[in-house]
Amino acid sequence: MSLSLTTGSKHPFLSILATVWLGAWSASAAHAAAAVDVKDAWVRATVPGQKVAGAYLEIQSRSAARLVGVRSPLAKSAEIHSMSNEGGVMKMRHLDALDLPAGQSVRLEPSGNHIMLFDIKQPLEPGARVPLTLIIEQKGKKKSVEVQAEVRSVTE
Repeated sequence: MSLSLTTGSKHPFLSILATVWLGAWSASAAHAAAAVDVKDAWVRATVPGQKVAGAYLEIQSRSAARLVGVRSPLAKSAEIHSMSNEGGVMKMRHLDALDLPAGQSVRLEPSGNHIMLFDIKQPLEPGARVPLTLIIEQKGKKKSVEVQAEVRSVTE
């Protein structure tokens, strides 16, 4: 018995079944290749009157990608930033994008690359959660990754 995927197949049910299976398999493979994992997302708690906060996390993409944007309903805007020590002076710069090399963990942390939340709409208390939407670009396509970041004490 032969299996044919043409419309003139002797076994149309097998043809349909094989087509559905191949479609599901290729969609699953595409999803696996595009998968992005985020761990240990947290935001530093704010003090009364503070309107900005830093967000930190570890992100890994299975295939080459870029973090190209961030949003949060708790902030008017959010940006990707880097910190560097230049001649003993710490400098912060806005980044248009952050490369996510395939299979490598990229840490966003204090005194390094991080996310800045601007014009925060409410105080951020330890133990609360801050929703973040990470905008990831892979192969020219953008997708959103939803993250819940834990608010941690200023002293952590």
